[in-house]
Amino acid sequence: MKELVELIAKSLVDNSDKVQVSQLDGEQTSILELKVAPEDIGKVIGKQGRTAQAIRVILGAAGMKLINVNPENPQPRLIRRVSEALKDGATIAYPTDTYYGMGCDIANKKGIEKIYRIKRRTQKKPFSFICADLKNISQYAKVSNYAYKTMKRLLPGPYTFVLEGSKLVPKMVLTAQKTAGIRVPNHPICLSLVKQLGRPIISTSATLPNGEILSQSTIFDALGTRIDIVIDGGPVPGRPSSVVSLIGDVPEVIRVGLGDITIFE
Repeated sequence: MKELVELIAKSLVDNSDKVQVSQLDGEQTSILELKVAPEDIGKVIGKQGRTAQAIRVILGAAGMKLINVNPENPQPRLIRRVSEALKDGATIAYPTDTYYGMGCDIANKKGIEKIYRIKRRTQKKPFSFICADLKNISQYAKVSNYAYKTMKRLLPGPYTFVLEGSKLVPKMVLTAQKTAGIRVPNHPICLSLVKQLGRPIISTSATLPNGEILSQSTIFDALGTRIDIVIDGGPVPGRPSSVVSLIGDVPEVIRVGLGDITIFE
């Protein structure tokens, strides 16, 4: 961050309207040359304690956006804007009922590959995805009667259910066993996005390669140059979902998280 601010400051001293910013994408580093009005940066860079805001000005010039969305009543116009960006191939960071997540349209192969690179994660560990409701799940997974009744009881909520994926699920989101992790979080923002988009969105916790979990206060500064849009929807619990396999009629608890798993004991 310090280096970025120094670059901003240098552009003002040189009376330049261009700023070079290093952008890290996985293991690759590229240089962005941004055309920015110095007076716009000067409004915030000259004020003590406004570093983060100055950086937002720069990133905004590069098309990297921070969008504040009401977590209880998401503004329809903002949801439509993000949905259109998803259709155009954008990657996003967004709040859920567990952690902040990273994702993209499930049909966006390049977007999924980009998120793998950001997390430095092998494709042998596929990402989960978010569906809008049980009907949506039934389109993307094979759901037994038992699985349907169980999910109807617990969703929306902080669970990831492992099910056999349907033909609509891209291979890069399936395990070797053709299974997938599916979520319906109890959070208005991500559910509104999925409904507006008309397709599931990829869901993986917003973490750095070193395992650091990103929160509302850290996510933009950490991912602002790697993710196209960061949605600020306020604080989230900061605990993982409970993961339960519903393959067959005998449930298997894979991870105990925020969701109550006593019904499976």
